[in-house]
Amino acid sequence: MSDQMVIAIIRDAFWHVILICGPLLLVSLVIGLVISIFQAATSISEQTLTFVPKLLAVFIVTVLIMPFIIGTLKTYTINMFKLIETMGP
Repeated sequence: MSDQMVIAIIRDAFWHVILICGPLLLVSLVIGLVISIFQAATSISEQTLTFVPKLLAVFIVTVLIMPFIIGTLKTYTINMFKLIETMGP
């Protein structure tokens, strides 16, 4: 296995992590920002106010994009097994 192949595998793994986690993190960021603006506008300083809406939003987005997540992971796994097959003796 060459250095370029290892780098390509790691780059592909990081790309899939970004594809899977990106939407979840983005939703959490937007919800947190909206709630922070609301807290600043109303002078509410409750720290736990952001937790439940973020949790619900991330859960809903996870359920909605679950087919995409499964498809992405399945494609990556199949590609890794094909790569293992080509490395045999």
